[in-house]
Amino acid sequence: MDKEPITLNGLNKLKEELVFLKEKKRPEIVAAIAEARSHGDLKENAEYHAAKEEQSHNEGRITEINDIIARANVIDVTKLNNEGKVIFGSTVYLEDLNTGEKINYKIVGRDEADLKQKLIFFQSPIGKGLIGKNKSDLVEINTPSGVKNFEIKDVKYI
Repeated sequence: MDKEPITLNGLNKLKEELVFLKEKKRPEIVAAIAEARSHGDLKENAEYHAAKEEQSHNEGRITEINDIIARANVIDVTKLNNEGKVIFGSTVYLEDLNTGEKINYKIVGRDEADLKQKLIFFQSPIGKGLIGKNKSDLVEINTPSGVKNFEIKDVKYI
């Protein structure tokens, strides 16, 4: 079983979701199933089938989160001293040399990645292109939308 790197924040979010699914969502679904059962014939009972399907999804997600937590290799970037080097968990401040746009990304594990929140998977093209580089480096990265050229303006461990 391979360990998956995850930030402390990412692990805490998963644990919060797990508590919610087990302590809030699971009892709600059980109550919905009981309510639907009380309506009689289960063959043509849409509420019952919908609640059973929701139960299946919920239990599947609980199993998935438990598996992720079991494989988690928590990396607390605030305890590492890397002198401006891009590593897992660091936040990278970039300037797009083609557009002049300034952007920042936090390099995270698969289960935390969310481009809308500027959390990029360390194995993605941009993640791979940045890891190991240093503040002030010029970086050329092949992405699905073409070649991007960045200058690393800063690297923070927050």
